[in-house]
Amino acid sequence: MTRFARDHRLFFVEEPVGTDGLQPHLDVHDAGQGVTILVPRLPGGLSAAQAEGAQRSLLDRFVAEAGIVRPILWYYTPMSLAFSDHLEAGAVVYDCMDELSAFMGAPPELVERERQLLERADVVFTGGHSLFEAKREKHRNVHPFPSSVEVAHFARARSGVEEPSDQAAIPHPRLGFYGVLDERFDSGLLAELAAMRPDWQFVMIGPVVKIDPASLPQAPNIHYLGGKSYAELPAYLAGWDVALLLFALNESTRFISPTKTPEYLAAGRPVVSTPIRDVVRTYGEPGLVRIADTPERFAAAIEAALRDARNPGRWIEDVDGALADMSWDSTWARMKGLIECVI
Repeated sequence: MTRFARDHRLFFVEEPVGTDGLQPHLDVHDAGQGVTILVPRLPGGLSAAQAEGAQRSLLDRFVAEAGIVRPILWYYTPMSLAFSDHLEAGAVVYDCMDELSAFMGAPPELVERERQLLERADVVFTGGHSLFEAKREKHRNVHPFPSSVEVAHFARARSGVEEPSDQAAIPHPRLGFYGVLDERFDSGLLAELAAMRPDWQFVMIGPVVKIDPASLPQAPNIHYLGGKSYAELPAYLAGWDVALLLFALNESTRFISPTKTPEYLAAGRPVVSTPIRDVVRTYGEPGLVRIADTPERFAAAIEAALRDARNPGRWIEDVDGALADMSWDSTWARMKGLIECVI
């Protein structure tokens, strides 16, 4: 978004949140680097139709006051069509980052809304190759964009940074994961690994969303540190011996292409992952990430990764070579070219 904002005014419309007031209103925040965030604030008790109507009115008023004419409408979720499908657009982009209909609590109307969005979209981006394969028969202009990475940001973990206070006392070896802890997280695998190897320390970073926190495994060698900011992540990564991709294999992970994979690698951490399809194809087959499909094999892969950490050798050169053309600047340049073709 910050790259888009170099050439355009950029307004990011978030999902609505509640307000104690009696009337809907729009909170407007300057996020810096040219990005403006719009947050609809809606009073309680509105029906779905009333909430959509309120968001539509708030957006119309803002568009008029800001003098916005024929904007590029960039959708991350088809549900946003409900309050924006009437806007005349210079171009419509559907940035399909996940198969949202497979997620826990997905609205039942999401599939139909996506069909409508695919009809209107001029260009479709997908968050990985598996998702591209699922969408390419549904639209004439679909392009895969696997996760990019800010290499310099995460490479700070290689040079040594100050140890975060909540991680400093945890013994080594440390095996870490960061991300949302939800239905995609394989808590059963974590429980088995922690029981198999009580001498290993498992550091889990991220908020618990849509699942009961009590369902997460508890053990002396499992440490839940909560959510951290993007700026803080390299400092935590610097203290890990191996980074983990603890994803369950289910409908919600069938098409994912985790952004954390290249981030872990940019930090110089050996990585072990469950057999997520895009991870296997992009990182496993070239030998950049170790893949394991059972707790026993996962533990053995961690053992091997710990050896890699002590003697990275050619592996780190291969990692840097693979990451060289994965910058967000490169991704944006390609996206920009595709959008300009349809305006």
